[in-house]
Amino acid sequence: MAGTDMDPEVARGLFEEGATLVLLGVPEGTELGLDYKTWTLGPRFRGVKMIPPGLHFLHYCSVSTNGGCGEISPKTGLFLSLKPRQVLVAHWNKSADDLEISQNSEEVERVRGNLKELDRYLGPYPYDTLRKWVSLTDRLSQEVAVALQPLSGRVCAFSDVIPELQLTHTKDRVQQNLSRNDQECQSMKEGLDRLPRMKQREGTELRFSSIPKQAYPPGATPAQITQYSMDRSYILNAVLERHYKEQPLNVLGELQFAFVCFLVGNVYEAFEHWKSLLALLCRSEEAMKDRKELYLGLIAVLYHQLGEIPPDFFVDIVSQSNFLTSTLQDFFQFASSPGVDSTLRKRAEKFKVHLTKKFRWDFDADLDDCAPVVVELPDGVTVD
Repeated sequence: MAGTDMDPEVARGLFEEGATLVLLGVPEGTELGLDYKTWTLGPRFRGVKMIPPGLHFLHYCSVSTNGGCGEISPKTGLFLSLKPRQVLVAHWNKSADDLEISQNSEEVERVRGNLKELDRYLGPYPYDTLRKWVSLTDRLSQEVAVALQPLSGRVCAFSDVIPELQLTHTKDRVQQNLSRNDQECQSMKEGLDRLPRMKQREGTELRFSSIPKQAYPPGATPAQITQYSMDRSYILNAVLERHYKEQPLNVLGELQFAFVCFLVGNVYEAFEHWKSLLALLCRSEEAMKDRKELYLGLIAVLYHQLGEIPPDFFVDIVSQSNFLTSTLQDFFQFASSPGVDSTLRKRAEKFKVHLTKKFRWDFDADLDDCAPVVVELPDGVTVD
């Protein structure tokens, strides 16, 4: 881990007030990172020092040396909220191929007393990436991160799945009225049907806010259903009421949590949720009129997030349509509507100009204001 040049006063402050991660027994060759920086570990590594207090994301990929192939495992990460001068100790569990945080207070104090001897084995926090990390997580509190992360505390790039049913023997399949595995498949469908149905292991699921699939309230008329399908404020308000009633702006923290889990943690599920949540926010016209601070915050969050992704990243390889430009096109159109706060309207216009200049995206092409919106009516509702 190479050191990072920083102002002597800043270095002194972090040395005195910064937290320390002591990571013992991590195998050489492991890819380990903290926040926005990743290293390949050498034999002398024992941890990271001079860490600014606050929320951080520790992530790592272990290296398997079985057979000398050196395969790298999927990334695992965990959010840590570190206090000034805190010492956190973790050991590498070889059987689990994972880090285990020490809960032994005596061990922690013993390590704290030995920090001077450990100092030469500790790499400094990558201060040059701190500004970027803060810009990507400034809305994400410890409380929101804890509420969203899996109960296991681990954010994993690949889901930990297990069979829904344990069908170890042929008789188990017979009892479930399933075809026997010792008989030849007669079709592709039969072969696929024989594969076990999998589910995510309990406690490993990311706990994102659930977004209702029904876009309109019970008893809505066909005209109301059409309106709610074009303006998704009803769904957004339902999400905020259920998950962030006391602090609606924390939904921006969830947007940042999902983005970090995808960008740094390589979790595709988080990317899909980020897209869904962003689309919900951008397509809620009435909410923009009522929730000025939320949308001013959204612009700031997106400004930093979009700076980390190539402009063609969101282009669908099949349809060649760009999810982000179409979503933001709706956002900018709604933000210019009558009734939207003038400060928000001006900020949105400046953001639009910025994106157009930086990415050469055209937000004014093919608005299709009068294009029909196809909606599904609930059972029993008909249009005369």
